[in-house]
Amino acid sequence: MDDPLPDLTPDDLQRYARHLTIPEFGREAQQRLKAARVLCIGAGGLGSPISLYLTAAGIGTLGLVDPDTVDVSNLQRQILFDSTQVGRPKLEAAAERLRAMNPALQLHLHSEPFTAANARELASGYDLIIDGTDNFPTRYLSNDVAVWLGIPNVYGSILRFEGQVSVFAPHLGGPCYRCMAPTPPAPGLVPTCAEGGVLGVLPGMIGTWQALEAIKLLTGIGQPLIGRLLHVDALTLRFRTFNLRRDPECPVCGPHPSITEPIDYEGFCGVPSFQSNAMTSPQIPTITVEELQSLRAQGAEIYLLDVREPDEHATARIEGSNLIPLSQIPHRHHELPRGQRIVVHCKAGGRSAKAVQHLMEQGFEDVHNVEGGILAWSDRIDPKVPKY
Repeated sequence: MDDPLPDLTPDDLQRYARHLTIPEFGREAQQRLKAARVLCIGAGGLGSPISLYLTAAGIGTLGLVDPDTVDVSNLQRQILFDSTQVGRPKLEAAAERLRAMNPALQLHLHSEPFTAANARELASGYDLIIDGTDNFPTRYLSNDVAVWLGIPNVYGSILRFEGQVSVFAPHLGGPCYRCMAPTPPAPGLVPTCAEGGVLGVLPGMIGTWQALEAIKLLTGIGQPLIGRLLHVDALTLRFRTFNLRRDPECPVCGPHPSITEPIDYEGFCGVPSFQSNAMTSPQIPTITVEELQSLRAQGAEIYLLDVREPDEHATARIEGSNLIPLSQIPHRHHELPRGQRIVVHCKAGGRSAKAVQHLMEQGFEDVHNVEGGILAWSDRIDPKVPKY
Protein backbone atom coordinates (compact mmCIF):
# COMPACT_ATOMS: atom_id res chain seq x y z
CA MET A 1 0.00 0.00 0.00
CA ASP A 2 2.66 2.55 -1.10
CA ASP A 3 0.34 4.30 -3.56
CA PRO A 4 -1.29 7.61 -2.58
CA LEU A 5 -4.11 7.04 -0.11
CA PRO A 6 -7.63 7.48 -1.47
CA ASP A 7 -9.66 10.47 -0.40
CA LEU A 8 -12.62 10.02 1.93
CA THR A 9 -15.96 10.93 0.39
CA PRO A 10 -18.67 12.85 2.26
CA ASP A 11 -20.43 9.51 2.79
CA ASP A 12 -17.19 8.06 4.21
CA LEU A 13 -16.86 10.96 6.64
CA GLN A 14 -20.35 10.35 7.93
CA ARG A 15 -20.22 6.54 7.90
CA TYR A 16 -16.89 6.28 9.74
CA ALA A 17 -17.36 9.26 12.06
CA ARG A 18 -16.80 7.14 15.17
CA HIS A 19 -13.45 6.02 13.77
CA LEU A 20 -12.38 9.49 12.74
CA THR A 21 -12.90 10.92 16.21
CA ILE A 22 -10.46 8.43 17.79
CA PRO A 23 -7.13 10.31 18.17
CA GLU A 24 -5.08 7.12 17.72
CA PHE A 25 -6.99 6.20 14.55
CA GLY A 26 -8.23 9.19 12.62
CA ARG A 27 -8.41 10.06 8.96
CA GLU A 28 -5.22 8.42 7.72
CA ALA A 29 -6.04 5.05 9.26
CA GLN A 30 -9.46 5.15 7.62
CA GLN A 31 -7.84 5.96 4.30
CA ARG A 32 -5.51 3.00 4.74
CA LEU A 33 -8.49 0.73 5.30
CA LYS A 34 -10.12 2.08 2.16
CA ALA A 35 -6.99 1.27 0.17
CA ALA A 36 -6.55 -2.19 1.70
CA ARG A 37 -7.17 -5.54 0.00
CA VAL A 38 -7.87 -8.55 2.24
CA LEU A 39 -8.38 -12.19 1.28
CA CYS A 40 -10.52 -14.21 3.71
CA ILE A 41 -10.40 -17.96 3.22
CA GLY A 42 -13.73 -19.37 4.35
CA ALA A 43 -17.14 -17.76 4.80
CA GLY A 44 -18.24 -19.90 7.72
CA GLY A 45 -18.09 -19.53 11.49
CA LEU A 46 -14.92 -17.43 11.47
CA GLY A 47 -15.40 -15.89 8.05
CA SER A 48 -18.81 -14.48 9.01
CA PRO A 49 -17.63 -12.03 11.71
CA ILE A 50 -14.40 -11.39 9.83
CA SER A 51 -16.17 -10.30 6.67
CA LEU A 52 -18.97 -8.44 8.46
CA TYR A 53 -16.66 -6.36 10.65
CA LEU A 54 -14.13 -5.61 7.92
CA THR A 55 -16.95 -4.54 5.63
CA ALA A 56 -18.48 -2.35 8.31
CA ALA A 57 -15.06 -0.88 9.16
CA GLY A 58 -14.53 0.33 5.60
CA ILE A 59 -12.15 -2.17 4.04
CA GLY A 60 -11.74 -1.27 0.38
CA THR A 61 -11.49 -4.71 -1.23
CA LEU A 62 -12.48 -8.04 0.29
CA GLY A 63 -11.89 -11.39 -1.36
CA LEU A 64 -13.86 -14.40 -0.13
CA VAL A 65 -12.98 -18.01 -0.88
CA ASP A 66 -15.62 -20.68 -0.20
CA PRO A 67 -17.08 -23.39 -2.47
CA ASP A 68 -19.86 -24.52 -0.10
CA THR A 69 -23.60 -23.99 0.11
CA VAL A 70 -25.54 -22.85 3.17
CA ASP A 71 -26.66 -25.76 5.34
CA VAL A 72 -29.15 -25.52 8.17
CA SER A 73 -26.46 -26.73 10.59
CA ASN A 74 -24.43 -23.60 9.72
CA LEU A 75 -27.01 -21.21 11.17
CA GLN A 76 -26.03 -21.86 14.79
CA ARG A 77 -22.80 -19.89 14.30
CA GLN A 78 -22.46 -18.55 10.72
CA ILE A 79 -24.17 -15.20 11.20
CA LEU A 80 -23.77 -14.16 7.57
CA PHE A 81 -26.72 -16.39 6.68
CA ASP A 82 -30.35 -16.99 7.61
CA SER A 83 -32.95 -19.72 7.13
CA THR A 84 -34.14 -18.36 3.78
CA GLN A 85 -30.68 -18.94 2.29
CA VAL A 86 -30.32 -22.66 3.07
CA GLY A 87 -29.22 -24.46 -0.09
CA ARG A 88 -27.79 -21.37 -1.77
CA PRO A 89 -24.07 -20.93 -2.52
CA LYS A 90 -22.48 -19.27 0.49
CA LEU A 91 -20.72 -16.59 -1.52
CA GLU A 92 -23.90 -15.64 -3.33
CA ALA A 93 -25.73 -15.22 -0.04
CA ALA A 94 -22.77 -13.48 1.62
CA ALA A 95 -22.44 -10.98 -1.23
CA GLU A 96 -26.01 -9.78 -0.78
CA ARG A 97 -25.49 -9.18 2.93
CA LEU A 98 -22.11 -7.48 2.62
CA ARG A 99 -23.05 -5.23 -0.29
CA ALA A 100 -26.19 -4.16 1.53
CA MET A 101 -24.06 -3.30 4.54
CA ASN A 102 -21.53 -1.27 2.56
CA PRO A 103 -22.26 -0.53 -1.12
CA ALA A 104 -18.76 0.90 -1.61
CA LEU A 105 -17.13 -2.47 -0.86
CA GLN A 106 -15.20 -4.04 -3.73
CA LEU A 107 -16.06 -7.72 -3.32
CA HIS A 108 -14.22 -10.50 -5.15
CA LEU A 109 -15.85 -13.93 -4.89
CA HIS A 110 -13.87 -17.14 -5.38
CA SER A 111 -16.33 -20.04 -5.25
CA GLU A 112 -13.67 -22.73 -5.40
CA PRO A 113 -11.53 -24.56 -2.86
CA PHE A 114 -8.25 -22.93 -1.84
CA THR A 115 -5.76 -25.50 -3.14
CA ALA A 116 -2.11 -25.86 -3.98
CA ALA A 117 -3.05 -25.42 -7.64
CA ASN A 118 -4.68 -22.00 -7.29
CA ALA A 119 -3.60 -20.56 -3.93
CA ARG A 120 -0.79 -18.32 -5.14
CA GLU A 121 -2.92 -16.91 -7.95
CA LEU A 122 -5.90 -16.30 -5.65
CA ALA A 123 -3.78 -14.58 -2.98
CA SER A 124 -1.72 -12.42 -5.34
CA GLY A 125 -2.55 -8.74 -5.14
CA TYR A 126 -3.89 -8.86 -1.60
CA ASP A 127 -2.24 -7.12 1.35
CA LEU A 128 -3.17 -9.73 3.92
CA ILE A 129 -4.62 -13.24 4.26
CA ILE A 130 -7.07 -14.24 6.98
CA ASP A 131 -7.46 -17.98 7.52
CA GLY A 132 -11.05 -18.75 8.51
CA THR A 133 -10.94 -22.50 7.85
CA ASP A 134 -10.94 -25.50 10.16
CA ASN A 135 -8.58 -27.94 8.43
CA PHE A 136 -4.85 -28.39 8.63
CA PRO A 137 -3.99 -28.62 4.90
CA THR A 138 -5.42 -25.14 4.31
CA ARG A 139 -3.66 -23.75 7.38
CA TYR A 140 -0.27 -24.89 6.09
CA LEU A 141 -1.09 -23.79 2.54
CA SER A 142 -2.29 -20.31 3.51
CA ASN A 143 0.80 -19.91 5.70
CA ASP A 144 3.19 -20.90 2.96
CA VAL A 145 1.56 -18.67 0.34
CA ALA A 146 1.61 -15.70 2.73
CA VAL A 147 5.32 -16.24 3.38
CA TRP A 148 6.10 -16.44 -0.33
CA LEU A 149 4.09 -13.30 -1.07
CA GLY A 150 5.52 -11.41 1.91
CA ILE A 151 2.14 -10.60 3.48
CA PRO A 152 0.72 -11.31 6.97
CA ASN A 153 -1.43 -14.35 7.69
CA VAL A 154 -4.01 -13.83 10.45
CA TYR A 155 -4.67 -17.21 12.03
CA GLY A 156 -7.65 -18.39 14.05
CA SER A 157 -8.88 -21.78 15.21
CA ILE A 158 -11.86 -22.97 17.22
CA LEU A 159 -13.09 -26.20 18.77
CA ARG A 160 -15.84 -26.76 21.31
CA PHE A 161 -15.16 -24.05 23.92
CA GLU A 162 -11.59 -23.04 23.04
CA GLY A 163 -10.08 -20.75 20.45
CA GLN A 164 -6.75 -19.30 19.34
CA VAL A 165 -5.60 -16.24 17.42
CA SER A 166 -2.20 -15.18 16.13
CA VAL A 167 -0.49 -13.27 13.32
CA PHE A 168 2.18 -15.03 11.30
CA ALA A 169 4.45 -12.56 9.50
CA PRO A 170 8.12 -13.51 9.03
CA HIS A 171 8.64 -10.44 6.82
CA LEU A 172 7.79 -8.34 9.91
CA GLY A 173 10.16 -10.29 12.16
CA GLY A 174 7.74 -12.86 13.53
CA PRO A 175 7.41 -16.62 13.05
CA CYS A 176 5.20 -18.44 10.58
CA TYR A 177 2.66 -21.16 11.30
CA ARG A 178 5.23 -23.87 10.57
CA CYS A 179 7.51 -22.42 13.24
CA MET A 180 4.73 -23.06 15.77
CA ALA A 181 3.59 -26.39 14.28
CA PRO A 182 6.37 -27.98 12.20
CA THR A 183 4.29 -31.12 11.65
CA PRO A 184 0.53 -31.63 11.70
CA PRO A 185 -1.18 -33.82 14.30
CA ALA A 186 -1.89 -37.42 13.42
CA PRO A 187 -5.06 -37.86 11.33
CA GLY A 188 -8.13 -38.09 13.55
CA LEU A 189 -6.33 -36.79 16.65
CA VAL A 190 -7.85 -33.31 16.41
CA PRO A 191 -11.50 -33.36 15.29
CA THR A 192 -12.97 -30.73 13.02
CA CYS A 193 -15.83 -28.57 14.24
CA ALA A 194 -18.21 -30.90 12.40
CA GLU A 195 -16.83 -33.83 14.37
CA GLY A 196 -16.13 -32.25 17.75
CA GLY A 197 -18.67 -29.44 17.81
CA VAL A 198 -18.27 -25.77 18.65
CA LEU A 199 -20.19 -23.37 20.87
CA GLY A 200 -21.94 -20.98 18.48
CA VAL A 201 -20.64 -17.74 19.98
CA LEU A 202 -16.99 -18.86 20.03
CA PRO A 203 -16.28 -18.26 16.32
CA GLY A 204 -17.88 -14.85 16.78
CA MET A 205 -15.26 -14.04 19.42
CA ILE A 206 -12.28 -15.45 17.52
CA GLY A 207 -13.34 -14.12 14.11
CA THR A 208 -13.87 -10.66 15.56
CA TRP A 209 -10.36 -10.70 17.00
CA GLN A 210 -9.00 -11.82 13.63
CA ALA A 211 -10.72 -8.82 12.03
CA LEU A 212 -9.23 -6.62 14.74
CA GLU A 213 -5.72 -7.93 14.06
CA ALA A 214 -6.21 -7.28 10.35
CA ILE A 215 -7.28 -3.70 11.01
CA LYS A 216 -4.26 -3.12 13.25
CA LEU A 217 -1.88 -4.50 10.64
CA LEU A 218 -3.42 -2.52 7.78
CA THR A 219 -3.57 0.81 9.62
CA GLY A 220 -0.41 0.55 11.70
CA ILE A 221 -2.15 1.08 15.05
CA GLY A 222 -1.56 -0.89 18.23
CA GLN A 223 0.51 -4.02 18.69
CA PRO A 224 -0.53 -6.96 16.48
CA LEU A 225 -0.19 -10.52 17.76
CA ILE A 226 3.08 -11.07 15.90
CA GLY A 227 5.13 -13.63 17.81
CA ARG A 228 2.28 -14.25 20.24
CA LEU A 229 -0.57 -16.76 20.39
CA LEU A 230 -3.73 -15.80 22.28
CA HIS A 231 -5.71 -18.73 23.70
CA VAL A 232 -9.14 -18.41 25.28
CA ASP A 233 -11.24 -20.91 27.22
CA ALA A 234 -14.78 -19.64 26.80
CA LEU A 235 -16.14 -21.75 29.67
CA THR A 236 -13.98 -20.00 32.24
CA LEU A 237 -13.23 -16.91 30.11
CA ARG A 238 -9.57 -17.31 30.91
CA PHE A 239 -6.99 -15.96 28.52
CA ARG A 240 -3.41 -17.09 28.06
CA THR A 241 -0.77 -15.62 25.79
CA PHE A 242 2.13 -17.73 24.56
CA ASN A 243 5.29 -16.29 23.04
CA LEU A 244 6.24 -17.81 19.69
CA ARG A 245 9.72 -17.83 18.19
CA ARG A 246 10.98 -18.18 14.65
CA ASP A 247 12.48 -21.55 13.84
CA PRO A 248 15.90 -21.00 12.21
CA GLU A 249 15.44 -24.37 10.50
CA CYS A 250 11.92 -23.61 9.25
CA PRO A 251 11.56 -25.11 5.76
CA VAL A 252 9.46 -22.15 4.57
CA CYS A 253 10.54 -18.96 6.36
CA GLY A 254 14.05 -19.99 7.44
CA PRO A 255 17.21 -18.63 5.82
CA HIS A 256 17.56 -21.77 3.68
CA PRO A 257 14.01 -22.79 2.80
CA SER A 258 13.41 -26.22 1.32
CA ILE A 259 9.73 -25.59 0.52
CA THR A 260 9.46 -22.85 -2.06
CA GLU A 261 6.52 -24.15 -4.08
CA PRO A 262 3.18 -25.69 -3.10
CA ILE A 263 3.34 -29.32 -1.97
CA ASP A 264 0.76 -32.08 -1.49
CA TYR A 265 -0.79 -30.56 1.63
CA GLU A 266 -3.41 -33.28 2.04
CA GLY A 267 -0.72 -35.93 1.91
CA PHE A 268 1.48 -33.92 4.28
CA CYS A 269 -1.37 -33.79 6.80
CA GLY A 270 -2.33 -37.43 6.26
CA VAL A 271 -5.84 -36.74 5.02
CA PRO A 272 -7.51 -37.41 1.65
CA SER A 273 -7.69 -34.73 -0.98
CA PHE A 274 -10.69 -32.43 -1.10
CA GLN A 275 -12.07 -34.33 -4.09
CA SER A 276 -12.53 -37.45 -1.97
CA ASN A 277 -15.49 -38.13 0.27
CA ALA A 278 -13.56 -40.62 2.33
CA MET A 279 -12.52 -39.48 5.78
CA THR A 280 -10.07 -42.32 6.34
CA SER A 281 -6.48 -43.12 5.52
CA PRO A 282 -5.76 -45.76 2.86
CA GLN A 283 -4.55 -48.26 5.50
CA ILE A 284 -7.95 -48.44 7.23
CA PRO A 285 -10.54 -50.84 5.73
CA THR A 286 -13.64 -48.96 4.65
CA ILE A 287 -17.18 -49.71 3.62
CA THR A 288 -19.67 -47.47 1.87
CA VAL A 289 -23.16 -46.90 3.20
CA GLU A 290 -24.52 -48.70 0.12
CA GLU A 291 -22.38 -51.74 0.92
CA LEU A 292 -23.50 -51.63 4.54
CA GLN A 293 -27.15 -51.47 3.50
CA SER A 294 -26.70 -54.39 1.11
CA LEU A 295 -25.09 -56.57 3.79
CA ARG A 296 -27.88 -55.78 6.22
CA ALA A 297 -30.50 -56.59 3.59
CA GLN A 298 -28.82 -59.97 3.00
CA GLY A 299 -29.01 -60.75 6.70
CA ALA A 300 -25.23 -60.74 7.17
CA GLU A 301 -24.06 -60.98 10.75
CA ILE A 302 -22.70 -57.52 11.49
CA TYR A 303 -21.92 -55.73 14.73
CA LEU A 304 -22.62 -52.06 13.99
CA LEU A 305 -20.65 -49.84 16.37
CA ASP A 306 -21.45 -46.16 16.86
CA VAL A 307 -18.56 -44.23 18.44
CA ARG A 308 -20.30 -40.86 18.74
CA GLU A 309 -21.41 -39.25 21.98
CA PRO A 310 -24.71 -40.23 23.70
CA ASP A 311 -26.44 -36.96 22.77
CA GLU A 312 -25.55 -37.50 19.12
CA HIS A 313 -26.83 -41.08 19.25
CA ALA A 314 -30.08 -39.85 20.77
CA THR A 315 -30.44 -37.24 18.00
CA ALA A 316 -29.85 -39.55 15.05
CA ARG A 317 -28.96 -43.23 14.85
CA ILE A 318 -28.89 -46.18 12.50
CA GLU A 319 -31.28 -48.84 13.70
CA GLY A 320 -29.50 -51.68 15.44
CA SER A 321 -26.30 -49.77 16.20
CA ASN A 322 -24.43 -50.21 19.48
CA LEU A 323 -23.07 -47.11 21.20
CA ILE A 324 -19.59 -46.95 22.69
CA PRO A 325 -18.12 -43.41 22.51
CA LEU A 326 -14.65 -43.16 21.03
CA SER A 327 -13.13 -42.08 24.36
CA GLN A 328 -14.34 -45.34 25.94
CA ILE A 329 -13.11 -47.69 23.22
CA PRO A 330 -9.64 -48.26 24.77
CA HIS A 331 -11.10 -49.76 27.97
CA ARG A 332 -14.27 -51.28 26.51
CA HIS A 333 -13.05 -53.02 23.37
CA HIS A 334 -13.28 -56.34 25.26
CA GLU A 335 -17.08 -55.99 24.97
CA LEU A 336 -16.88 -56.32 21.18
CA PRO A 337 -17.34 -59.71 19.50
CA ARG A 338 -14.22 -61.23 18.00
CA GLY A 339 -14.75 -63.41 14.99
CA GLN A 340 -17.65 -61.26 13.78
CA ARG A 341 -17.55 -58.44 11.28
CA ILE A 342 -17.53 -55.09 13.07
CA VAL A 343 -18.60 -52.00 11.16
CA VAL A 344 -17.85 -48.68 12.86
CA HIS A 345 -19.45 -45.31 12.17
CA CYS A 346 -19.51 -41.80 13.60
CA LYS A 347 -20.90 -38.56 12.20
CA ALA A 348 -18.67 -38.16 9.14
CA GLY A 349 -15.96 -40.83 9.38
CA GLY A 350 -13.10 -39.26 11.33
CA ARG A 351 -13.68 -40.62 14.82
CA SER A 352 -14.69 -44.03 13.51
CA ALA A 353 -11.45 -44.24 11.52
CA LYS A 354 -9.51 -43.70 14.71
CA ALA A 355 -11.61 -46.39 16.45
CA VAL A 356 -10.97 -48.85 13.63
CA GLN A 357 -7.25 -48.21 13.83
CA HIS A 358 -7.26 -48.86 17.58
CA LEU A 359 -9.27 -52.06 17.20
CA MET A 360 -6.90 -53.33 14.53
CA GLU A 361 -4.00 -52.66 16.88
CA GLN A 362 -5.83 -54.78 19.47
CA GLY A 363 -6.01 -57.72 17.08
CA PHE A 364 -9.48 -57.27 15.61
CA GLU A 365 -9.28 -58.49 12.02
CA ASP A 366 -12.68 -58.00 10.37
CA VAL A 367 -13.37 -54.35 11.17
CA HIS A 368 -14.40 -51.61 8.74
CA ASN A 369 -15.03 -47.89 8.83
CA VAL A 370 -18.18 -46.40 7.27
CA GLU A 371 -17.17 -43.74 4.75
CA GLY A 372 -19.03 -40.51 5.39
CA GLY A 373 -20.62 -41.77 8.61
CA ILE A 374 -24.24 -41.28 9.51
CA LEU A 375 -24.39 -38.14 7.37
CA ALA A 376 -23.80 -40.28 4.27
CA TRP A 377 -26.38 -42.79 5.55
CA SER A 378 -28.94 -39.99 5.83
CA ASP A 379 -28.06 -38.57 2.42
CA ARG A 380 -27.96 -41.80 0.43
CA ILE A 381 -29.85 -44.50 2.34
CA ASP A 382 -32.41 -43.22 4.83
CA PRO A 383 -33.35 -39.51 4.69
CA LYS A 384 -35.58 -40.02 7.73
CA VAL A 385 -32.42 -40.12 9.85
CA PRO A 386 -31.95 -36.48 10.96
CA LYS A 387 -28.83 -34.57 9.95
CA TYR A 388 -27.21 -32.40 12.59
